[in-house]
Amino acid sequence: MTELKGQLLEVSGVSVTFDGFRAINNLSFSIGPAEMRAIIGPNGAGKTTFMDIVTGKTRPDEGHVLWGEKSINLIGMNEARIAQAGIGRKFQRPTVFEDQSVYDNLLMAVKNARGPFSVLLYRPSFKDRGRVEQLASEIGLAEEIHRKSGELSHGQKQWLEIGMLLAQEPRLLLVDEPAAGMTLAEREQTTDILVEAAKTRAVVVVEHDMEFVRRLNCKVTVLHEGSVLAEGSLDHVTANQQVIDVYLGR
Repeated sequence: MTELKGQLLEVSGVSVTFDGFRAINNLSFSIGPAEMRAIIGPNGAGKTTFMDIVTGKTRPDEGHVLWGEKSINLIGMNEARIAQAGIGRKFQRPTVFEDQSVYDNLLMAVKNARGPFSVLLYRPSFKDRGRVEQLASEIGLAEEIHRKSGELSHGQKQWLEIGMLLAQEPRLLLVDEPAAGMTLAEREQTTDILVEAAKTRAVVVVEHDMEFVRRLNCKVTVLHEGSVLAEGSLDHVTANQQVIDVYLGR
């Protein structure tokens, strides 16, 4: 196996077709181990399919998806094994246990042995409780830690789900449209959470809100018709004539 030369994830020459429609077309993409990346593009550009391929939900027709220092090919691995390998994914709509407190949601997510006997006999350790309190602080929910999750605002539920993913200690976090439906203050807090997370892991954010992307202050990848159309800073890609034509429908 060849090493990824500093890259945590490398997608190379990946294509996938659904009923004659090529959703991903010879796509190549890479990201380092502590890097933030935003992916933008019009509807149907392949953003969700890209995440489906990386997480094992969709198997491409061709190409490679290499992961980690040993260049493990993720293609053919199931979703559970890919998650165990260190890839976490947050969908647009938050999914938390609404009848449970913020504390209990985070505690259930803390990375521990998950065999049948260990689950039955599990008692939270001092370290686990400390980790939960740390996570609650990181996601801005320290004051809500004993509140039922169903009582939280939409934005707070999004933060809680991000915290639950962080509790599993992923090396790559894929986040789908986190700013959708949030207030301005919630979007700003979400920016802070993701920027902080990207200091110790790779974070890929799919987003339509360009002001939110601007606040992330990171490299941007523009997808169009399943391929990379442009990459660079937000100012760089939005000045690209091909990108302008795509967004204006020319």
